[in-house]
Amino acid sequence: MSKVITCSTCNIGENQMVTDLESGEIVCGNCGTVAIDGIEESGREWRNFNDHESDKSRIGLPFSLAVHDMNLSTIIGKTNKDSTGQLIDSGMQARMNRLRIWNSRTLFHDSSSRNFTTAFMLLDKLKDKLGITSSVIEKTAYTYRKVQEDGLIKGRTISAALVACLYLSCREMGVSRTIDELAVASNIRRKAITKIYRDIVFYLERKIPQIDCFQCIEKIASKLELSEKTIRHARDLLKKVLELEFSAGKDPMGFAGTVLYVSLQMDGITIKQLDIANAAEVTEVTIRNRAKQLKNQLHLI
Repeated sequence: MSKVITCSTCNIGENQMVTDLESGEIVCGNCGTVAIDGIEESGREWRNFNDHESDKSRIGLPFSLAVHDMNLSTIIGKTNKDSTGQLIDSGMQARMNRLRIWNSRTLFHDSSSRNFTTAFMLLDKLKDKLGITSSVIEKTAYTYRKVQEDGLIKGRTISAALVACLYLSCREMGVSRTIDELAVASNIRRKAITKIYRDIVFYLERKIPQIDCFQCIEKIASKLELSEKTIRHARDLLKKVLELEFSAGKDPMGFAGTVLYVSLQMDGITIKQLDIANAAEVTEVTIRNRAKQLKNQLHLI
């Protein structure tokens, strides 16, 4: 709850208080008494490095766990000018160049920094390929840092461990991304990802929520460019099927594709099993067998 500011001298309420941003004080507008001093500025911090007052540059990059140094380290700038804006002599320029080289080398002084650099470069590529939000990326970086610091990465590839952490974050935050999609995007075998994923979940003692089959239906339907009415009918059928506990032990994408296929047949819409299977990234045999079992459960045959 926010604190109500009142003047200790004339007891005037908060609506008469004046905030002085230059001095960082809150002053009473009636008597001039300083109610609070040293307030914190919550806005952006800017610094003018040139003589032009309109030229403002941001002080550093924002804090991020998805960077090896979390954007907290400083670097030597490339402008060969002194504090007055004059060019420095050639001897000092050579010395500054050597300092820049050593400054860049000290950023990766240990194996952990090099490990994080390799991992987070891959994470940045996967973010662009899969269209993952920044919140998922930050959570993935946090999980990977924890796993790496505890020594669980030893004996395993950096890329496979990172993809496993990414899939774990997607599951926890409800993002519809399958292991097969991550394996294709990262060019890593699915078996390697699943093995490390199980070890990380067991080690961190995480409770992973179940995959939302409703999101899987929407994902498959968007690939097939189906109408919203068709998706709504498939969601209604999925609710009935979940009450029958037919989904136990079945792949979520294959199960969602089956429900969508049966729903289309009930609506009289013709679609190939192969198209559903390709959109759900399963085999045509899976859709055919699951559809027969589902129709038996619903007494449609």
